[in-house]
Amino acid sequence: MKNLIAMQNITKSYHLGQNKIPALKTLHLEIGVGEFIALQGPSGSGKSTLLNLCGLLDQADSGHYLLKGIEVHSQSQRHLTALRREMIGFIFQGFNLVPVMTVFENVEYPLLLSRKSRPEHRHAVDLILQRVGLSSHRDHRPDQLSGGQRQRVAIARALVKQPALVIADEPTANLDGKTANEIIALMHEISRESGSTFLIATHDERMSTQCDRVLTLIDGVLK
Repeated sequence: MKNLIAMQNITKSYHLGQNKIPALKTLHLEIGVGEFIALQGPSGSGKSTLLNLCGLLDQADSGHYLLKGIEVHSQSQRHLTALRREMIGFIFQGFNLVPVMTVFENVEYPLLLSRKSRPEHRHAVDLILQRVGLSSHRDHRPDQLSGGQRQRVAIARALVKQPALVIADEPTANLDGKTANEIIALMHEISRESGSTFLIATHDERMSTQCDRVLTLIDGVLK
């Protein structure tokens, strides 16, 4: 299987006053194209740091990170922004929807900086809303939706540009059990259909049963 993510000897630390706090310690990670991966570990283990590095929201102190064969550390900030915009979708625990926008507008938002035409935008949004079962809610605003429906909008927004990598941070944390199971199944099905790689930070044990692999991060070290 070809790697989408390849990390070698990655380290990352933060400064708290005079103290240097290590978040990731000589980390090695390979994730193949199309894999559906769970990332687990206790609070403070470095999960958010690793997600931020994988999603090009932050950079490591040392080591090498290749995303689809591109050496991340040699890229300018402008190029990293372009890569993130084109290749990565994000699904957040708190949904992060724009309250004054409709479902359609929220999902279309990541496409506004793309080179596609407006009709192409609309076609892409229509397709993904149909896939997540929200075509009939396209003109609703977030406060008119249930938690599960809001998360479906967030999934549609992350996937509308057909990203190579989808990063999800505790996507079922704010959902009841039945809805969480539906969201897990939906993400897994879409991963298989689209070929997108999913990296999901989660404490939800139900997620691990649906994943190709479960990565455990403890004190900045993958076990």
